[in-house]
This record gives sequence, C-alpha cells and structure tokens, in this order.
Amino acid sequence: MMPRRLGVNIDHVATVRQARRSRYPDPVAAALLAELAGADQITCHIRCDRRHIQDEDLERLRDAVQTELNVELAVTAEMRDVALSIRPHRITLVPERPEEITTEGGLDVVAHLNEIEPFVRELREAGIRVSLFVDPDPKQIDACVLEGVDMIELNTARYAEEGGVAEIARLQSAAQRAETVGLEVAAGHGLTHHNLALLVENVPEIVEYNIGHSIVSRAIFVGLDQAVRDLCDIIRSRD
Repeated sequence: MMPRRLGVNIDHVATVRQARRSRYPDPVAAALLAELAGADQITCHIRCDRRHIQDEDLERLRDAVQTELNVELAVTAEMRDVALSIRPHRITLVPERPEEITTEGGLDVVAHLNEIEPFVRELREAGIRVSLFVDPDPKQIDACVLEGVDMIELNTARYAEEGGVAEIARLQSAAQRAETVGLEVAAGHGLTHHNLALLVENVPEIVEYNIGHSIVSRAIFVGLDQAVRDLCDIIRSRD
C-alpha cells in the first residue's frame, strides 16, 4: 500500500496576518516549520478576493517549499494566469463563491466540464499536475476521468460535520470508484485530530489528507510543530 501523506494548508496563518495587514505571521515560515515537523506537502488556496494568501506569497512559497506545493484555485481566466506564472507542483481546482466563509462543496465537474477540460489541458501542457476537489458522488468521480487529471480530493465536510457509518461508507465507495478508474485519492475539509483516525482506518484508498484550519487553530495551544506531528502520527501509524 502506498504510504499516506499529510498536506498542511497554511491559509489561516495568512488570515491572521491579513487581519492587521501586517508582515506577520508569515505563511512561508509556517510552511517551512510544517515541513520540518513531517508534512509531505504544503497546500494553500489563492482566492479571487485575496482574503488570505497573496500573489507574492505564492512566489515565495514556490521558491521555499522543499516538499511539494499544491495550490487550490478556481476555474477562471485570472487564476489560470496565476497558475501558469507560478507553476506549482500541483493545482487543485475548487469551486468558489465570493460571499462564502469557506469552500461550501465540491466542484460540479459534470455541469462545468466544458470549462474545466480546456483549463486542465493548459495546466497539463505546462507540466502541472491537476487534482479536482469533488463531493463523494459517483457521477462527479466518473466525470473527473480527464487527460491531465491524476487525482481527486474528496470533500469530507459532511463526514466532519455529521460523522456516522453512512458517511464513512459513502467515502469508501467514492474512493474505491476513483481507484478503479485510475485516479489517486486525497481527502480534505473539516478534518481534525479527533476525526481523522476513523477515516484513515476505514478508507485505505485515501493516500493524502489536506488539513489546515484545525492545525492552525490547535497550534495556538500546542505549537505548530506538535499540531503537525500529531496528525502525521495518526496517518502513518496505519500504514
């Protein structure tokens, strides 16, 4: 079985900085500390409203990150230009609504295939690997089988909010379907050190977990190093 990986999302370090429009805390410094603590990937989301991560953060992260840089962004012309300028290791395409507090659901690949397919093609031609953030729905997963897409990230928001056997079964089925059609499986949204172990134990097809808000929140009390190491332990103890 492929070793499972932790992607640390540093958006909310930038959220704290932007609250005062100051120079600190620096999300790049957070990325480097997360890598030292065992993170396999650094993830960030550059939003159209630039509410946390800024363009200059991406430039600095691309230079500084020693593992891999995964940038989440929307399917827009502006974000395509950002992606092609920075050329991170991976782009994860996500839906985005200006008024939302955080991402509210998975990308509707079925409805927006005509926009997503050429977008993915441009990224692939630039040598950027592409993932799609989707709900654990079989129709969405089947639509993700596109040239240039090698991974999906399953939206775990409902699992994080509701838990339960039914939601674990839904994620199991989605992950197995994705693996069957040749897509690597990641997961993220609302995962914490409280609810992660159950998912790791029951859905072995998931090989990557992207976690941000809970890490940054817990770091206030235990430090970033410990918050990252605790999640690494949960993930890797099941390998």
